[in-house]
Amino acid sequence: MRAHDAEVSTDALNDILFILVMFFLIVSTLANPNVIKVTQPKSKADTKAKQSVVVSIDANKQYYVGSDKVTIDQLKAALIPVLAKENGEPTIVINSDKTVPIDYAVAVMRIARELNARTVLSVDNK
Repeated sequence: MRAHDAEVSTDALNDILFILVMFFLIVSTLANPNVIKVTQPKSKADTKAKQSVVVSIDANKQYYVGSDKVTIDQLKAALIPVLAKENGEPTIVINSDKTVPIDYAVAVMRIARELNARTVLSVDNK
């Protein structure tokens, strides 16, 4: 008598792998670290800075530290614990909508100077 070889059917494996790859591609495009939607000013230069924290100012002139909404009075208190974790010179990236007056970004810069942090204005380099 001849022994039967055991076989595993892999016919559906290609379909499953294709679906998984498509799923992860779609999900990865949805994951954006800057969850506050702002339209950034344009720039021709491309400078990258190590980000300690992102402060966003949306079109409604509301401040966010990361994704947490804060007022200008609460901004300094919200930044202190985040910047304390950093080694070296901490950097605050200002992610401001282009329709927001520059005074709002300057207010963040003043607070950053009080906290001995560097500021970088995030722009769209297109």
